[in-house]
Amino acid sequence: MNAELVSAFVLLFLVLDPLGNLPVVSPLLKGLPGPRRAKVVVRECFLAYLILIAFMFFGRQFLDVMHLSEISLSIAGGVILFMISIRMVFPSAAHRESDEMAREPLLVPLAIPLIAGPSALATVMLMVSREPAKLGLWIGALTAAMLVTTIILALGERIEKLLGRRGMEAVERLMGLILTAIAIEMLLGGLKQFLLQIK
Repeated sequence: MNAELVSAFVLLFLVLDPLGNLPVVSPLLKGLPGPRRAKVVVRECFLAYLILIAFMFFGRQFLDVMHLSEISLSIAGGVILFMISIRMVFPSAAHRESDEMAREPLLVPLAIPLIAGPSALATVMLMVSREPAKLGLWIGALTAAMLVTTIILALGERIEKLLGRRGMEAVERLMGLILTAIAIEMLLGGLKQFLLQIK
């Protein structure tokens, strides 16, 4: 199996953070029956997928219009991922709990910003801007990560019962530690490019 594909899949899966989002998604869909809940999750994940794909294809144009460099995106992406990873390692009460919504969510807040959040958007833009020739590989990695995310969120109630609250927290913190290392690597890569540029 392609090592780059696996690496990209792991990064995108950690950024999408389906296990970390379960405690937020569950209250939002609590009033819905099981079959309807699964349909809503699939719909919202599909919308998030389309948004991320759009950022993959038009991320370069967006950078050009905003006069942003790949270096600044790399540093910004590293900072955002680092902040997300810290939240995963040290979750706040606000991240663990969410107010119930009376209506079925549409696009907001499930698709955006829970799934296709700032970190995910920045990550897919960065991946394509760094190596645009591997667009097919990045799309494959995103598709696989989104499929796994959809399955996890659709089976959210069962997973929460199986792992329990402590188990969920342990898994999320472990994922946060891995994402922290990825964020630091991305940040250092951007800083290295910046220092080489000013020499």
